[in-house]
Amino acid sequence: MSDYVVQMLGIEKSYGKNKVLHGVDFSLEKGSIHALLGENGTGKSTLMNILAGVIPGNKGEVTVNGVTDRVDGTTLKMNSDIAFIHQELALINDLNVFENLFLGCEIKKHGRLDKKAMYAKAKETLDAMEVDLDPGTLVSELNASYKQIIEIARALMANAKVIIMDEPTTALTNKEIDHVFTLMRRLKDSGVSLVFISHKLNEVIEICDSYTVMRDGYVVSTGKVDEQITEDILATYMVGKELKYDDIYKEREIGEEILRLENLSRPGEFRDVNLTVRRGEIVGITGLLGDGRYELMSTVYGCNKHYSGKIFIKGEECHMNSILKAHRKKISYLPRNRKENGIVKDLSVGSNVTISIISRLKKAMFIDHKKDKEIMDDYKKQLNIKVADTKDLITSLSGGNQQKVILARALSSDPDIVILDNPTQGVDVGAKLEIYNIIMNLASKGVTFVVLSSEAKEILMLCDRTYVMFHGDVRKEFHRDEATETNIMIAATGGKV
Repeated sequence: MSDYVVQMLGIEKSYGKNKVLHGVDFSLEKGSIHALLGENGTGKSTLMNILAGVIPGNKGEVTVNGVTDRVDGTTLKMNSDIAFIHQELALINDLNVFENLFLGCEIKKHGRLDKKAMYAKAKETLDAMEVDLDPGTLVSELNASYKQIIEIARALMANAKVIIMDEPTTALTNKEIDHVFTLMRRLKDSGVSLVFISHKLNEVIEICDSYTVMRDGYVVSTGKVDEQITEDILATYMVGKELKYDDIYKEREIGEEILRLENLSRPGEFRDVNLTVRRGEIVGITGLLGDGRYELMSTVYGCNKHYSGKIFIKGEECHMNSILKAHRKKISYLPRNRKENGIVKDLSVGSNVTISIISRLKKAMFIDHKKDKEIMDDYKKQLNIKVADTKDLITSLSGGNQQKVILARALSSDPDIVILDNPTQGVDVGAKLEIYNIIMNLASKGVTFVVLSSEAKEILMLCDRTYVMFHGDVRKEFHRDEATETNIMIAATGGKV
């Protein structure tokens, strides 16, 4: 008897003349975690949507738990065994946990919702998952890891034998990732199989038993995750060539001080922070969950009116009490979690770039569309944004290209200081390399960057200096030649370096 819970053979899919899957084979062992890897646009989501019965294929067959079906019908017969947890979680914040778990399949008694029964069943499921969570809690009160866990619980309540997780850790902190990984291991031990779609190759090495890499609609490699497999090997499979991360950092002239914080504090968030940033410098701020870096730099950006201490911009003390003031002081911000805080989904690619400088594009009572197009075309070329038409909706772009659009918006106001909060969140390795090179090239032209990141490798690759925070305090400042992953981790956990 086969140990495979899923076998997909010869899967093909085309949209018009565009063939996106070319005879793909994919197998998933029972009670395993299998990574599905590839750059954006390689066909990963299409393949999994066919497996889940969301869309039909054109050719091929799928076997799930010994039942075989062709993929060229409307949906697969066995798709009830498959749960697909998408990157954009389908939860309603204004409902509580058990209401979300039973959404669309409510338990009724005498024509009314049986909330007591739904609560009890939800509690039973969460207890079986060893998750300490009151089913009556409003979803809006939960952090991102618990929201992921609710989606997993919903899949288990539907008796799913296979759970597909698309970028489940993109918006999570390290502590939240550990929480989700603990649950994934429990599910694996109970016989549930998981497909893990991710661009974070370090997580693939940590959590997965096997992998499949796709490129341009083909499977280019598949195998076990063992001591022979490294992040570099997987990255090379994904892009088809060796990625040269060592060549990113460039020595360059660093100018005068442009930002200085003196004893900056906000109760419960950060205290007595002193740091400096110079023109053309790339300064990193890192740490662990609750380190205060986001709250610190959002204060510099004018999001928090009430703080103590001093902020100096180009030597002048400024009270940063609004985002408008930050813009006037030539500071811009690329927010974390682009899907929630960055892109405007209903606007075009071009409008997403120029929305922050719309006042500059006015011509009498109207928008100067010629100037608008010139600005967008310039950033399209400068940042290598892959888009057929800038009038297309931004949601038509891959994650990496969406991130470049948000970076273009941050740059469009011609800032002196750009704050980047997780600048490569949710993008593939190839796009990551491109964004790193863009940052370095702009820094060489005198643009100053403050990079907030939890990825030590990202910090080490880009930054001239790094501040490590721990529970709201700056614990250590490292110059480039002093910083190592070990030193950063020791400081981030409150130790002495």
